[in-house]
Amino acid sequence: MNTLAVTDAGHTSLPDSIEKLLQQQGIGYHLRQADQLGPLAQQVQACLLGDSVGMLLALFPRDRLIDLKRIGELLGRELEPVRMAQAERILAKHGISTVPGLPMIFGSPCVFEQQLVEHNRLWIDSGLPGLYLEIESDDIGSLISKASSGRFSVPLSSLEPLPSDPEQDRNNISDAVKNFTALRMRQRLEETIEIPPLPETAQKVMKLRVDPDATIEQLADVVETDPSLAAQVVSWASSPYYAAPGKIRSVEDAIGRVLGFDLVINLAVGLALGKTFSLPKDTAEGSTQYWEQAIYSAAIIEGLAKAMPRNKRPELGLNYLAGLLHNFGYLVLAYIFPPYFKLICRHVEANPHVPSHLIEQHLLGVTRDQIGSWLMRYWDMPAEVSTAIRYQHDANYDGDLHVYANLVYLTLALLRERDIGSGPQMPIPDALLERLNLSRDDAAKAADKVLDARDALRVLVHEFKHGWK
Repeated sequence: MNTLAVTDAGHTSLPDSIEKLLQQQGIGYHLRQADQLGPLAQQVQACLLGDSVGMLLALFPRDRLIDLKRIGELLGRELEPVRMAQAERILAKHGISTVPGLPMIFGSPCVFEQQLVEHNRLWIDSGLPGLYLEIESDDIGSLISKASSGRFSVPLSSLEPLPSDPEQDRNNISDAVKNFTALRMRQRLEETIEIPPLPETAQKVMKLRVDPDATIEQLADVVETDPSLAAQVVSWASSPYYAAPGKIRSVEDAIGRVLGFDLVINLAVGLALGKTFSLPKDTAEGSTQYWEQAIYSAAIIEGLAKAMPRNKRPELGLNYLAGLLHNFGYLVLAYIFPPYFKLICRHVEANPHVPSHLIEQHLLGVTRDQIGSWLMRYWDMPAEVSTAIRYQHDANYDGDLHVYANLVYLTLALLRERDIGSGPQMPIPDALLERLNLSRDDAAKAADKVLDARDALRVLVHEFKHGWK
């Protein structure tokens, strides 16, 4: 019954240790590739959890997310995803690289979502990239014969969609604050969460942005009033990514000879806003670092816009700023909900098949995209930026200023294809490419061109990370 299949990674069979364990339990299977799998409800997601008692393997359908609070209450334990380093050591012993849905490998208790036994066929991660086990009725019973069942996961289809009206965002954030605040505050949102005002430097720069007569000298004067910002601008202009000839001697030199007025305007705003909130100390394992994601996104979104027909391009400066700030809600989320940000991180680790904004919707009733977009509106930032942030995960958005949101979506999808970012792969619909007047090949080339300079980009990431301590 064991049918071999060749995968993209070159595997044609399971490691001997896995094969032996399956034979010992009399479990038959077919090997399948990702494009041969059935409905998500019949695909098994495996999550290795642990606490002071020990490890536990949880199995649930891929069209659901595991709720750590529910499974903790079910078992009377305080479970969190096993740390990546520990999991890698366990998997290495069996010659595999991902957590398989095979309880016998871990020698630990197993609990499975009850809905799984409603099906007569399941597809299970084998532990090797791109290779899955197709298991049918009797063999499913053998696989989970010593496991416990329960209801501890949440259907993704049950999560509330993004409200159509952006004005609803403030109410959603306020409701979430009230739900997680013992005082049940009734003040206006900005009073309740004490959002700081738009930084003074950003205010000055934004005034220059809308002044048609603003000069490089005026921008240089504003930048130079903030020593950290001035050092960053000169450092960027001197970086290998821009390959400027000669030495950069001043801020004005950096603006006029290398970076340009628009780029420095938006770079200065992004840097000033990034200084407003600290990076959270607790982050989800395996996720791309905040500034790395921001800078890669800004660079790629700039490349995508330049690949569009000239008469269809959005304003390049705002486009770059939208890329730089697309994940700003992440910082605000950690600021507003510090006790619960850790819980969000653990759920992201436990549900790598679920986009983080859906996890936030489940746990808080509001997403980082809504929070980031609301704050942009509260600070009177351009509507193009707030729209891009709010609809960045909606591939079908075709409302006002959709080009900015669509370009951020496309950028994030291209990064996920190249293993940058977090969460599952994001489909790229033909309709989205048509709205942007881009071909699939042109989009891929724009992303690859930027990432070919990844080493130089990492220098800029380093500057961002260490310039705002």
